[in-house]
Amino acid sequence: MSEGPRTRVFETPAGVALCTLDSLADPGARNFVLQIDEAFFHGFLVRTGESVRGYVDRCPHQGLPLAQKLDGYLTPDARLISCSWHGALFRIEDGACVGGPCTGARLTPWPVTVENGVVRTA
Repeated sequence: MSEGPRTRVFETPAGVALCTLDSLADPGARNFVLQIDEAFFHGFLVRTGESVRGYVDRCPHQGLPLAQKLDGYLTPDARLISCSWHGALFRIEDGACVGGPCTGARLTPWPVTVENGVVRTA
């Protein structure tokens, strides 16, 4: 018996512990897939210093996940988020596209917070 396509959701409940701050590379990014009931959420975190930002893993250009390689969200200099499919570039601090086929669009924020050294959904 084959399963149908998996349903994706684009929000998560607040308070879900994701990882410790220390487990995120600085600078660095990490992919997360959360099962929420029968659906799945795909997102990623980006750490720069003590700051952690979360985004839905979906490029505004064609709706694809950004990274073709696991956790491969950042440019080689770790200054921007990169879509490995079509080369779109996004600012880490606000997800705004600053180059590529969706210039002017934004990544969808995934609200997260750091509490007592643990990154949680907000």
